[in-house]
Amino acid sequence: MDTYRVIEQTARDAYSRLLSYLVVNWRDVPAVEDAIGDAFLAALEAWPKVGLPNKPEAWLISVARRRLMDRARHARVSDRALPALLAMSEDAQHLTTSRAAFPDERLRMMFLCTHPAIDPAMRTPLMLQTVLGIDAARIASAFITKPSTMSQRLTRIKAKIRAERLTFEMPAEEEISERLEPVLEAIYAAYGSGWDEAAIAGSSRRKLAEEAIDLGRLLLQFVPREPEVYGLLALMLYCEARRDARHDDKGSYIPLSEQECARWNRSLISEAERYLLSASQVGGIGRFQLMAAIQSVHAQRLWTGRIEWEAIAQLYEGLIRLHPTLGALVGQAAAVAEAYGAKRGMGLLEVIPASEVINYQPYWALAGHLYKRMHRKEDALAAYSRAIGLSMDVSVRQFLNRQASDLTE
Repeated sequence: MDTYRVIEQTARDAYSRLLSYLVVNWRDVPAVEDAIGDAFLAALEAWPKVGLPNKPEAWLISVARRRLMDRARHARVSDRALPALLAMSEDAQHLTTSRAAFPDERLRMMFLCTHPAIDPAMRTPLMLQTVLGIDAARIASAFITKPSTMSQRLTRIKAKIRAERLTFEMPAEEEISERLEPVLEAIYAAYGSGWDEAAIAGSSRRKLAEEAIDLGRLLLQFVPREPEVYGLLALMLYCEARRDARHDDKGSYIPLSEQECARWNRSLISEAERYLLSASQVGGIGRFQLMAAIQSVHAQRLWTGRIEWEAIAQLYEGLIRLHPTLGALVGQAAAVAEAYGAKRGMGLLEVIPASEVINYQPYWALAGHLYKRMHRKEDALAAYSRAIGLSMDVSVRQFLNRQASDLTE
C-alpha cells in the first residue's frame, strides 16, 4: 500500500480517536481540529520522504500536540493548561516506543459534548460530527432536516465553543443518567448511518456500524446499571444479525419479512436476547428497549416460522406513547396493516402531518405497498415514485421499481 493511501486510511480510521483523545485532554474542539489538520498536512509532506512511522497515530498525536503547545505559548495560555500538553507529550512518547494500544477516548468525548452550555438539540449532532466523523449531510438526513441548516447549526456551536472558551468537563457520577440520552442517540444514529451504507462498495462508512456496536459495549462497561444501554446494544445486535440476509446473492434487496432466517446470525441474536433480558432485570422501560423488543419478535420467526404482527403493533403503541418519532409512527402503521388490514394501516399513515413526511422515504415506500394492496393503482404508483426518488440505496430503488412495475403489467 502506498504512502498516500496509508495516510488516507489513517484519516478514515483514526481521525475520531485522535480528535477525542486530544479534546478530552485539551478541551478546545476548534483548536484540536486545526492541530490535527496540521498534523495530517505534515504527514503528507514527511512520510513520502522518510517512510511510514511504526505507529502512525502516535506520530500524528506528537505533531498535533506540538501545534497545540505552540498555540498555547503564542496565546499565553494559563499555566494550568500546559500540564495537560506535557502529559500528552509523555503519552505520545510512550505510545511510540511501546506496544500499548492507542487509547479510545471517544466515549468520554461524547459525554463532554453534553456540556450544559450546548443546545440540547445539537448535542447528538455535535457528537456525530466531531467524535464519529459523520458529515453534516448525513447528520441532516438522520434528523430529517436540510444539510445547509445542519451545517450552519454545527458551525454556530463550534463558534460558540471558541468564543465563550467553554471548558469541557466530565459530568459527575450522579449526572450521568440525565446526560445519557444524547449519547445513546448518537451511537444509534451512527449505527444507522453505517447500516445504510453497508452494502455500498467502497463506502468509507462501511465500518461505522461495527464502531457503533463497539461504543455500545464500552458504554455498557461505563454505566452497567442503565437499562437503556442494554436495550440499545440489543437493538443493534438484532439488526446486525440480519446483515447478510438483507440482499440475495445477486445483490437484490430483500425486506425483513421475506428474508431467509437461515442466513441470520444466531449467535448475535442470542447475545441480543441476553441483553434485552438484562435490561428488564435492571428495571425501567425506555424506547431502545421497546425497539429491541420489536426486533426480538421478528427474530422469533427463526424458531416459530411466523411473525406475530399483533404483538409488534402493541409494542409500537407503547413506543409511540413514550417516544412518538416519525419512524415509530410509520412502523406502527406497517405492523397494524399486517395484523388488521391495509385499510387500518393506511388510516394511521394518513393522520401523520403531510409536512413531516415530504422527504421521509419509509413513509412513501409503505404508502405504495398499502395502496397496492388496496388496489389504488394511481396512488400506489405516485407513492412508489416518491419513494424511489428518495432512496439512496440502489438495491432498494430496484426493489421498489419492481413493485411499481407489477402495477403496470
